[in-house]
Amino acid sequence: QLQLVESGGGLVQPGGSLRLSCAASGFTLDTDAIGWFRQAPGKEREGVSCISSRGGSTNYADSVKGRFTISRDNAKNTVYLQMNSLKPEDTAVYYCAGPCSVRTLLVPGFGSWGQGTQVTVSS
Repeated sequence: QLQLVESGGGLVQPGGSLRLSCAASGFTLDTDAIGWFRQAPGKEREGVSCISSRGGSTNYADSVKGRFTISRDNAKNTVYLQMNSLKPEDTAVYYCAGPCSVRTLLVPGFGSWGQGTQVTVSS
């Protein structure tokens, strides 16, 4: 089972940027699509983005298209989420998980999840 660890969260002003990292251990990532998900207080968890195993296919939630970019470096066993033009409504705990469906941004029940990293967008 994948063990995933997120990092890179923090407090940022509206319009700012952050880059999240998701590092895998005990397993190589290059056979799985990996995604980013978020959960804001009082809201359900939602899919943000998913990238295919080799990075050739990506998908994004409508709310982040044009602002967020997912990428991966399989040599470093790491998946990234570059977040630009951040808005207060992006405030949430961000999780990486896999495997995910690039088409649906869903993770099956047997999927692995990281512990999450807090992103707060506030002035």
